[in-house]
Amino acid sequence: MDDSDGSVVLVKLQAETWELNIWAPVADLARLRDIRQADWDSRRSIAVGACAGSSVFWTVSEDQAAILIGRDDETWDMGISVPIETIDEIARLAGERL
Repeated sequence: MDDSDGSVVLVKLQAETWELNIWAPVADLARLRDIRQADWDSRRSIAVGACAGSSVFWTVSEDQAAILIGRDDETWDMGISVPIETIDEIARLAGERL
């Protein structure tokens, strides 16, 4: 990821017992506005960002968004679920920075 133009940002998600840091280009984060089309039942995801040296995949399952971290979206190493509204807010904020 090339951040020489300042377009790569850190997305920090956290709860009381965990924290997740994802580095991604702002323009890619804005693509998350289409998260509802990345339906996990259809095995679709959106690849955006990196975390701990691995790719990050974003998908939706029922009314939750899933963030999958690993080599690909089928054999990921770590995953968390967050409210879909959290992803909407990330996409909105990224869109404002474009």
